[in-house]
Amino acid sequence: MDAALTFPPIHMPSPRPIPATETAGGGDDEDVALMARIAEGDERAFRELVERHQNAVVGTVARMLNDPTEAEDIAQLAFLRVWKHAKRWRPDAKFTTYLFTITRNLVFNESRRRSRRKEVSTDEREEDSGFQMAAETRHEPQEETMKLEMHQQIDRAIASLPEAQRTAVILYSYESLPYEEIAKVLDTSVSSVKSLLFRARTNLREKLASYLAE
Repeated sequence: MDAALTFPPIHMPSPRPIPATETAGGGDDEDVALMARIAEGDERAFRELVERHQNAVVGTVARMLNDPTEAEDIAQLAFLRVWKHAKRWRPDAKFTTYLFTITRNLVFNESRRRSRRKEVSTDEREEDSGFQMAAETRHEPQEETMKLEMHQQIDRAIASLPEAQRTAVILYSYESLPYEEIAKVLDTSVSSVKSLLFRARTNLREKLASYLAE
C-alpha cells in the first residue's frame, strides 16, 4: 500500500441486505466527479468514495467467501486498485460496474488460492465463517437466534454455489444491480445472467429445503 495513502475505517456492514442505491448516494455522476479528483491525487475524494461504497463491497466479499474475517482486507485491496488506476479509468460504464468487477476478480483469486490449500480443516473454515458468533449469542432471545441461524444457513448455501452463480445472486439480490450491469461484471450476456440466477435459485431451494422443513 502507498505509504502516504490512508483509508477511512472499513468495517463489516450489518447483516441486512444493502441496496446499491443506498451506498451509491447521488448516483454515478458523483462517482465520476470523485474519480476525476482521485486521478489528480485527491485523498479526500478517495476517502469519500470508499465511504460511499465500502458497505456494498465488504458485504459482497463476505457473502461470496462466507468469510467475514477476509472481507475487510479484500475490500481494502479493491479500493487500493481503484486509487492506483484512477488515471486510466474512463466512465464508459457505471463506476459500480468497475468496482464490482475488481472485487469479483479479487474474490475469484482468493477462492482459487483457498482451493489449493487442502490442509485447511473443515472446523477452521466453519469457525472463520462466523459460527463462533452463533455460540456467543446463544443467550439472546430465541427469535433473534433463529434469525441469526437463518442468515448463516443462507450465507453457507450461497457460498457453496458455483462462482458465477454466486456472484450473480449476490449482486442481484443484495446489491440490487440490474441484469445489464451484472452482465458487464461477469463479462457475459443478459440472457446468461438470467440463466445463472434461475439455476442459483433452484440450487438454493434444494440446499435449504431440509433446513426450511424443520
